[in-house]
Amino acid sequence: MMWGHPVRSVLREARLLRRALGTVAGPQTPRCGVSGKKWTQPAGFDTGVKTFNSLTQQKEPLVVATEGVATWYSCGPTVYDHAHLGHACSYVRFDILQRVLSRLFGTTVIHAMVITDIDDKIIKRGWEENVSPTIIARMYEEEFKRDMLSLKVIPPAVYLRVTENVHHIVAFIEGIIQNGHAYATKEGDVYFDIRSIGDRYGKFAGAVDSHGEPGSSNKRDSRDFALWKQSKPQEPYWESPWGRGRPGWHIECSTIASGVFGSQLDIHSGGIDLAFPHHENEVAQSEAYHQCGQWANYFLHSGHLHLKGSAEKMSKSLKNYITIKDFLQSYSANEFRMFCLMTKYRSGIDYSDNNMSEARTSLGTISTFLHDAQAYMRGQLQCSPVHEASLWERLAETKSSVVKALADDFDTQRAIGAVMNLVHDGNRQLQPVSTADGVARSPAVFGAMVSYMREVLDMFGIDLLHGTQAEVASGSGNLQGVVEQLTHFRSEVRALALAHRNDPATASLRNPLLKACDTIRKDLAPLGVLIKDRGATSTWEITEGKQRQTEQRVQDQGQETSS
Repeated sequence: MMWGHPVRSVLREARLLRRALGTVAGPQTPRCGVSGKKWTQPAGFDTGVKTFNSLTQQKEPLVVATEGVATWYSCGPTVYDHAHLGHACSYVRFDILQRVLSRLFGTTVIHAMVITDIDDKIIKRGWEENVSPTIIARMYEEEFKRDMLSLKVIPPAVYLRVTENVHHIVAFIEGIIQNGHAYATKEGDVYFDIRSIGDRYGKFAGAVDSHGEPGSSNKRDSRDFALWKQSKPQEPYWESPWGRGRPGWHIECSTIASGVFGSQLDIHSGGIDLAFPHHENEVAQSEAYHQCGQWANYFLHSGHLHLKGSAEKMSKSLKNYITIKDFLQSYSANEFRMFCLMTKYRSGIDYSDNNMSEARTSLGTISTFLHDAQAYMRGQLQCSPVHEASLWERLAETKSSVVKALADDFDTQRAIGAVMNLVHDGNRQLQPVSTADGVARSPAVFGAMVSYMREVLDMFGIDLLHGTQAEVASGSGNLQGVVEQLTHFRSEVRALALAHRNDPATASLRNPLLKACDTIRKDLAPLGVLIKDRGATSTWEITEGKQRQTEQRVQDQGQETSS
């Protein structure tokens, strides 16, 4: 592998999963963290990354319990409507973090995600559509999974539905009651008892001034939150020791995460809006069940996606969202990833056509450099002598800068900046000249730069090579050969015309030929074939569909006419 870390044992992952599964039979013997509100750095294996931990509000060394493996739980969608770009931003950002942790720092991520398929919103949508809530949930769950695949998000090791784990949730609630941290009301609701954990409630911002969630007047404290809710008429329900009902919102994540990973979790992630009350309540009930002081060691939260000019996050409830399917009609998954990479994952991010155009242009700049570097390596692009030693030095500096940036709280903004600087340095060396006979060439350093940039982009989930090849293959397997022959014929015509540029006798023939060469170059660009004239020679590339107009505008601004 490009980063040189040792290959991790698959057997170790299997042992971890075997230990983790089936651990919610009853209240657990404490084995995690010290008791209390203060965070303690866990014992284990340092990944080499420092990450911002929402539990401490500062960067901490990311230490995992098992060498080479990180257990990771994330809150999945409540499936009652289309997924939108706000969801996509969070899931793509954490997908990038997981790829980096695995590929660059040699830590395999075992990721579990819950699908909330029973909820007030799902029930309401079912009533509105006059269909079962189950049908609503399954329909939007499958759409969500398709959307994630279209955005190149690696699926978790396992998706788990709430409705398929209600019996585990009931057992988990019973354990919390047995440990003295929850109580049932005469109406058949079960609430978590905030006062029973003393000052340990309030690990995230927002908890101190909270007045709690609405509920029964029989709650002991206004901050107490529901673990089990009595069913209402015509609502789905499950049998329980407290009567017919269904789980509260927060308990599902504690139960399911514990069912997969036991009483100790390395990383928990979600949008910043979930920190309080959802993650706060998760921590409270999980530590009450497992009787420990530190259940999840690291909470990572992503910033909101805003429509530019709006202070409000993109949200279904605010009806200010763009669906993923609609978005992908205008932009590609690669472009959205670049958009996400250009900011820190914890930062809020403004969505606008201008910002998306910036991401598209950056991708196009990288793609064009890769193509030009390959043209130089093939001898199709004639250049002045290259300062090879300085390029090798810049490549080494870039590799170091990228690792340092990503080890510092997964700073993709700095990492992409380092890559773009390398592209700039490479482009400065690729200055076309009409003739370069006898000039020393340096193809190896450009080969190293091409390979490194591809590997970095692939780590981030951007695959320019396969994306272009797939588009070519979907049209015709012979397209590249046709373009090659067409470009070669055009180059010969153009070279012949340019060779007689100072001959007045051939002017009447030369100028129409050069104009025809310009016309075919411009006409092919919207079809995805980008021809570039390099002095007396020409190069070509087949571009990804959504980049074509942008690249053509850039080329038309900088490309001299053949005449």
